[in-house]
Amino acid sequence: MPELLTAKEYAALAATLECWGEAFIDGRYQPAAGGRTFPSINPATGAVLAHVAACEAADVDRAVAAAKRTFDDGCWRRRAPAARKATLLALADLMAQHWHELAVLESLDSGKPVGECHEVDLPETLRTLRWHAELIDKIYDHTAPVGEDALALVVREPIGVVGLVLPWNFPLLMLAWKIGPALAAGCSVVVKPAEQTSLTTLRVAELACQAGVPPGVFNVVTGTGQDAGAPIGLHPDIAMVGFTGSTVTGRRFLRYAADSNLKRVVLECGGKNPAVVLADAEDLDRVAEHVVNGAFWNMGENCSATSRLIVHASIKQALLDRIYACMATWKMGDPLDPDNRMGALVSPAHVQKVQGFLDQARAESLAVTQGGAVREAIYVEPTVVVDVGPDSALFREEIFGPVLAVTTFETLDEAIALANDTAYGLAASVHTGSLRHALRLAQAIRAGIVTVNCFGEGDVTTPFGGHKESGFGGRDKSIWAHDQYTELKTIWIDVSDPRLEGVQ
Repeated sequence: MPELLTAKEYAALAATLECWGEAFIDGRYQPAAGGRTFPSINPATGAVLAHVAACEAADVDRAVAAAKRTFDDGCWRRRAPAARKATLLALADLMAQHWHELAVLESLDSGKPVGECHEVDLPETLRTLRWHAELIDKIYDHTAPVGEDALALVVREPIGVVGLVLPWNFPLLMLAWKIGPALAAGCSVVVKPAEQTSLTTLRVAELACQAGVPPGVFNVVTGTGQDAGAPIGLHPDIAMVGFTGSTVTGRRFLRYAADSNLKRVVLECGGKNPAVVLADAEDLDRVAEHVVNGAFWNMGENCSATSRLIVHASIKQALLDRIYACMATWKMGDPLDPDNRMGALVSPAHVQKVQGFLDQARAESLAVTQGGAVREAIYVEPTVVVDVGPDSALFREEIFGPVLAVTTFETLDEAIALANDTAYGLAASVHTGSLRHALRLAQAIRAGIVTVNCFGEGDVTTPFGGHKESGFGGRDKSIWAHDQYTELKTIWIDVSDPRLEGVQ
């Protein structure tokens, strides 16, 4: 990993970046068929970074046609596994050569702190691509035990053209979570980044072609969900859609599949994730660090964010005191200053949404003990709201901002009930000094990921996804992600000897 730059050096690099906003179809940048664009705006400054192609159904048709052509002719899916692996590794190497450029571009486009882009997002993005690339020639298919008269092969084949619809909170990393297994499987892809954060996806598509991914295998259409996302969901030549975003939008893709070709749909949606802290938790200073990181990392714009602290009443104040002390070290301000850990929210519209929850807290007469203010119309202070009951909107609804709701409990059963009192089931964390309590909570909490004595999401080797309204159809990351981009085929070969028929 290269060294962090200074704020002055990052600002100088940002001033020299050339941002391309045209769609990337069939190996080259192309304007939208209708000629329309929309501005990609730096949320921290309001400056226009690029004019991005406002793609519509006609552009999706062009991208899908290119992807289908390359899938049918086999220029990528029939390439030897070792060769596909080498190409994806070359892409990761090229991205590493453009490390500072990609980190700055991600920060400018999303408002994320450049230090987080540099030290978390880029390393995890490259690790994901390399891991899935290395897996290409290490997954074996199967034979079935059918006796001596037949040979039964069970093989995986790439599912076809895949539509990948990305969120705006981790543009590079979510791109890698999708294209890593999809391209590894041999699929051709049509990617739609969030309209707020299209620029790094476009740059990676260009680098992919330079690395040797054939033109037409990796296409990017930019635009709104209505204009570009819905045509992907409804397209008859798209065999599968992988989506990360809100549960509301995820439901739409299930309807699109039902109304079109019954394409496979894999959804990673919202969360209202609890951190449960028992009275026997060890080292409350460390617990506080994990709770703060879980609640405020990436400004709380994270589907697995710790948005609910469920803490035993006897240690509530002791833990809160440590949380407040830890929060004091989280500086907020210019995303291009690597000393800042809190950047700008992605858009004024999203600030208004988060502000609505802060207003709701006051309307419910809840105590806002830390933060609670919006600065310069785009920065939201990390906020703690205490004594939040299970009927409150702050307990039940996904805020997707830096707001931590605190609720107390007295018994273990009450803690489990509070943790599960949500329509979501993405992630949870448990803090306890008792192995028995840790296992009971980890088994009882209905979530796709449960961490013990830490906040986290596992790593690239572990599946990521949720229960209930947090997910549907599959998982990102890990070897299991490859399954959703493939179809199983049985090949049955009769090897019986007809000369032996009738012989006793």
